[in-house]
Amino acid sequence: MFYIGCHLSKEGGYYAAGNKALSIGGNTFQFFTRNPRGRSTQKDTDFEDIKALCVLMKEKFMHAPLAHAPYIYNPCAKDENIRKYTAQTMKSELEFLENIDGAMYNFHPGNHVGQGVEKGIEYISEMLDFVLWPDMSTVVLLETMAGKGTEIGRSFEELRMIIDSVDARLRDKLGVCLDTCHIHDGGYPISDSPDKVLEEFDRVIGLERLKAVHLNDSKNPVGAAKDRHAKLGEGYISLQSMEYLINHPALRDVPFYLETPNELDGYEKEIALLKSLRKGDE
Repeated sequence: MFYIGCHLSKEGGYYAAGNKALSIGGNTFQFFTRNPRGRSTQKDTDFEDIKALCVLMKEKFMHAPLAHAPYIYNPCAKDENIRKYTAQTMKSELEFLENIDGAMYNFHPGNHVGQGVEKGIEYISEMLDFVLWPDMSTVVLLETMAGKGTEIGRSFEELRMIIDSVDARLRDKLGVCLDTCHIHDGGYPISDSPDKVLEEFDRVIGLERLKAVHLNDSKNPVGAAKDRHAKLGEGYISLQSMEYLINHPALRDVPFYLETPNELDGYEKEIALLKSLRKGDE
């Protein structure tokens, strides 16, 4: 089944967000767990709203939503207080997500801010050992990054190093979200050679860990390390490569999420476009 959605506000509730996704042709959605660029207090959970979303997902054959951690989280910050805030807040969000059947949680690995990749990965793995637990159902995704500044996760090898550094008993709780704009800007030629990129991902990490795709075009040429998303067909990543990805045998059941610079009507058009490019679905 082709699972396609976009980033939506959860203002009004999770059930409302699910219906909004359906109204524009989607069957899943992504949301920020809280204010993406500033610290905020988590509102009291409306468990009836969560229950209504879970019923809606079953009735409409929707894929569970993808929760996205705020940008301000930095598990490998130099400041210990930032690392502690990130770990404690992420732990509470993962505990909440256990109420949503099949939910996944995506986060940016962070910026080592001059400490070096090795030290950064040490901090990230320590945080993951703290926030994960053996019988949790939510899958936690490391996002591929574009490589700007001191970002960790700019290469498949760095993500693999994080996974391998986590307690072996918890590694099955980890996956990867591949962002097409990020890997393009990070130097992977996803537009010209999508097969080679997926083969490299499989060799280094394993395609079985690829649990979600952020489907975004890029305003920059390959290797620019800038991370500037573009609407589909308006950047440097070809629509042909997007079509190839959504039809790739290894990705057919992986959910795709748009983070293109759009309003709701723009997302509706892009979802319709992608549906027209998808092959083999009834």
